[in-house]
Amino acid sequence: MNIHSSELDQDPSREEAEAALATLRRWADVSSDSEIAELDPLVSKLIPREELLNYPALARAYPEDFAVDDAYKATLPDLQNGPSSLIKGAQQQIQHVGISNFRLPIRFRARDGGDIQLETSVTGTVSLEAEKKGINMSRIMRTFYKYADRTFSTGVIESALEDYKADLESFDARIQMRFSYPMRVKSLRSGLEGFQYYDVALELVEKDGVRQKFIHLDYVYSSTCPCSLELSEHARQFRGQLATPHSQRSVARVSVEMTPACERLWFEDLIDMCRAAVPTETQVMVKREDEQAFAELNAANPIFVEDAARLFCEKLQQDPRIGDFRVIASHQESLHSHDAVSVLTEGPTFAAHSLDPKLFNTLFHVG
Repeated sequence: MNIHSSELDQDPSREEAEAALATLRRWADVSSDSEIAELDPLVSKLIPREELLNYPALARAYPEDFAVDDAYKATLPDLQNGPSSLIKGAQQQIQHVGISNFRLPIRFRARDGGDIQLETSVTGTVSLEAEKKGINMSRIMRTFYKYADRTFSTGVIESALEDYKADLESFDARIQMRFSYPMRVKSLRSGLEGFQYYDVALELVEKDGVRQKFIHLDYVYSSTCPCSLELSEHARQFRGQLATPHSQRSVARVSVEMTPACERLWFEDLIDMCRAAVPTETQVMVKREDEQAFAELNAANPIFVEDAARLFCEKLQQDPRIGDFRVIASHQESLHSHDAVSVLTEGPTFAAHSLDPKLFNTLFHVG
């Protein structure tokens, strides 16, 4: 037999609610979070320590079947495209804003006619007018991905730059693509071959409607100190004392502007120029006869860091495909606890009164 009380149908009074709430809170003080959740997840709204008053209960399961339509997308906030009143700090033009080091596999054409696919790090930036809050950075990546399946050339890079510059309504833009380019290199005497890897970057810059195309290359070589070589020979000749000159792994970062009317400048062409200027490139495959040959090659080409910069300069000046250029050389001394460095520029493009304080640190080569 069921007993039904009419009191259950009556709305509780405020006093009854306060008493029930006090009871609930006393119980919550001696209960675990899991016990509270098992009773009712909404109980947490009534417990002072949770600070969730007037906040709705949220679903905790990922909505697999939720579909986004245009009407829903229109409700999504977009702070970067907000009014200029949202700008923080000085309302000033920004020369470059974008994304750095998004990576994807890119095909490049080799000088021998074949294609090679390389993991490539891409930096894409645009200018931002003073009255604009910001840009949608993912648009740069989405635009670039439209070209990801093509074999890249400067023409393809120009098309990508045009597209994302138009998409972001910007007046200046830049694309830089960095990768490690492999090239087969023969040993000096043994006939062996191995892959030498060169850090290369392609860069396209548009400023005030003028476009410039650049190639940056890190060339790694051995530098034997001419002074140390002469002193070693002096010890042998005058005192019968065995001595060896000091030499060290060295890096030259060669940056060249491709002239607007020039034919294609291959990566291999620039590598060949560097090797012709300073032939003591570090070796890949080495047997005893190669090691002896390398010692002889270094003795035949001793260079100070000043010599290196001028030798690279001489070769670059001889090629009509190259406009302005810059050579940064770092000889990472085995005698001194510091490095010897030099910077040589040709033309106004790379001329600068100030250098990045970390510039020479980036020339340290790790094999």
